[in-house]
Amino acid sequence: MLSGRAKLEGIQWLLRSAGPRRVLRDQLKSLLSNRSMLGPCRLRRAKFKPGRKLTAYYDALIRRRPGTAYCARPVAVTWGAEGNAHRQGEYDRAAMEAEAHRRGVAAPFGRLTVDLMPWNMHISVSPIDTHFVQLVRLTDPRYVRDMLAAVCPTGPAPDRSQAGAHAVTSIRYRPGQRHVLRYERSDGANGVVFAKLYSDSDGARVFRVARQAAEWLAQQVGFATAVRALAYIAEDRVVLYPGLCGVPLSKALWRRAHSTAHWLERAGTALCALHRLPPAVAGPLPTHDFEAEVGQTARAGAHIRVLLPPAGAVIDALLERAREMHHRLPQEPSTFTHGDFKPEHVWCGPSALTVLDFDSSQCGDPALDIGKFLAHLQLWHVLNEQAGLERAQERFLAGYAVGMADERLLRARLYQAVELVKITARRVPLFDSHWVSHTERLITCAGSVINDLELMFDPLATRRPALIPGKEHTAHA
Repeated sequence: MLSGRAKLEGIQWLLRSAGPRRVLRDQLKSLLSNRSMLGPCRLRRAKFKPGRKLTAYYDALIRRRPGTAYCARPVAVTWGAEGNAHRQGEYDRAAMEAEAHRRGVAAPFGRLTVDLMPWNMHISVSPIDTHFVQLVRLTDPRYVRDMLAAVCPTGPAPDRSQAGAHAVTSIRYRPGQRHVLRYERSDGANGVVFAKLYSDSDGARVFRVARQAAEWLAQQVGFATAVRALAYIAEDRVVLYPGLCGVPLSKALWRRAHSTAHWLERAGTALCALHRLPPAVAGPLPTHDFEAEVGQTARAGAHIRVLLPPAGAVIDALLERAREMHHRLPQEPSTFTHGDFKPEHVWCGPSALTVLDFDSSQCGDPALDIGKFLAHLQLWHVLNEQAGLERAQERFLAGYAVGMADERLLRARLYQAVELVKITARRVPLFDSHWVSHTERLITCAGSVINDLELMFDPLATRRPALIPGKEHTAHA
């Protein structure tokens, strides 16, 4: 299966069939103090690296006492050659487990990790992660109470007699990669705080950029801002953010109303303002160019080449055509870019639009942000079988148009094609029964975007097929 010879059927068998799921449940039960505590295990995400490993992320529902509600506990499962990668981590696993028990954040699990060698399988239960030693203490409600009291001093003083004064929820548990936690006082004081952890000192840069972006947008656009980070705590390598009111634009799209068009326009205007943020104000940033983006896309699609070779061949051809087209397009100096501008990172609040997540901010082509947003709109409309894509993209571009040169729009459309391939590889779930049809359809859409660009430069050129050989598809508008 890991070699790819079993194709998609092998991956989906391991993720979805009764036998492997029974093995997983048996192992999780063995970690619990009472086997009857385990309820359903919900598969949330899976990532396949051909020839190396398959990683799946679950929410294991745990019931501490009969008759009480389930609570979700994140679990990561890895099969493959790197299943023992935790032993190469920076910190000692046994020491972390001991600390978790000492702080009371391991219960009701007696152990937080297990290796099942016959299956080449490793299981990690939150909050264990040897690459993020601070995760255990940042999950401890008492530690969180004192930390927040130091950095968020407003409001009533914390009641030190209440060990559980803060509810801690794991929003994202990705061992070795990233973690996001949600903190909420049991009495509702001080609102909700989110904690984003880092394995190195990169959080200091993210904190600085988020604060500068918030100040810049407040000056430039009256109806938009960026979420203003509360603090960066160096010893814990964590950035704290306030909770937000409203919904992400990705959810607002379901309304299909005039207000959605309004928010799309505001998102475009806010992005245009961000692209005018002077790099000197943002501070030192990594650089990124088109070739690097194509390289990332090629790596992201490695599993498609193995599981669906005809589609993989089309992706390789599309990326080569994209490189050729990029050489023909006019370029412009690099600017500040958000790096991951998509509907999930744009929140529609009661009175203002808020931009989130500046972790990927860089110096590069502003067309990347535009193309990424257009690609995510296309992905949303295709996967949800919704009409109105062209209208949605038009409203976003209308909001941005005050700073849009024709050359930038051409490059944005090229980035849209490349980004659509990348997010198809990353966002279409491997365990989805429609993975093949969705993947083929979205790759066809990406090819159609490049076709349109090529025809703009050479109207007499033959429109190249962007279809998977032997398949009949119609690109979504």
